[in-house]
Amino acid sequence: MQRRKDPDRPGSMFPDDAREFMEKNKEGTYILLDVRQPVEYEEAHLPGARLMPLPSLADSLDALDPTKPILVYCAVGGRSQMAAQMLVHQGFKDVYHLQGGIDAWEDATAVGPVEFHLKFVRGDETPEEIVKLAYRMEEGLKKFHEAVRSRTDDPVFSDLLSGLIKAEESHERTLLGLLPTEEEREMVLKALSENADKDLMEGGMNIADFMKENEKFLQSVSGYLELAMMIETQALDLYLRMANECANAETKNVLLHIGDEEKAHLSLLAGALEEKWQSR
Repeated sequence: MQRRKDPDRPGSMFPDDAREFMEKNKEGTYILLDVRQPVEYEEAHLPGARLMPLPSLADSLDALDPTKPILVYCAVGGRSQMAAQMLVHQGFKDVYHLQGGIDAWEDATAVGPVEFHLKFVRGDETPEEIVKLAYRMEEGLKKFHEAVRSRTDDPVFSDLLSGLIKAEESHERTLLGLLPTEEEREMVLKALSENADKDLMEGGMNIADFMKENEKFLQSVSGYLELAMMIETQALDLYLRMANECANAETKNVLLHIGDEEKAHLSLLAGALEEKWQSR
């Protein structure tokens, strides 16, 4: 990572630097800024990135927190460098741009319009409601892993799926632990057992439809891992974008905590995929 020796110039990060930075810093402590056009954002974007097209950046500076580090990216690095330079000149102190842009990024990206999360939330949810939504989607993904495990004869694949199922169960316990009282936890579980949409999984996707559309990925361990990373990336993006729009500080903190959990899941899957490729 390039150090900002000159206070009048932004720093820069290569993709590996940016990944390390994002892994080491909790969600909500930095800003990931996409300065491309909306159509580019909908096609693919980094999870949790805020869309602020370069032409509208100068009129949108009040929406950015000058006390937080800002990592700016575009398609290949040109627009982001100009945007980062503008931010520095407007008084933002800790600004970097992504070298090579999203084209140089090899990790999973998210898709969907900026308004994607509005299909699932109103914007004024309480922490309890957010925990309920997240728990329901975690339960859906756990059922997805169980469905795939039931159709494989590969013991290695089956063990991997069992590990992923345990990870989702751990995440569910973490979510319930965010509620302050046992009474609230019991109320959430009761409501879920009575009214939960059993087909909803992380990222708001329908299990049956998703399996049908992605059958080709379900034929191998590496394919399944790639698919699981896609799902977790969509979930991370959903939670972080919800957090960006959330006016309730307590609910926002819950969403950011869940986002950190999703990042840990992605790291687990990435490690398993790398190990699988190295063993070939």
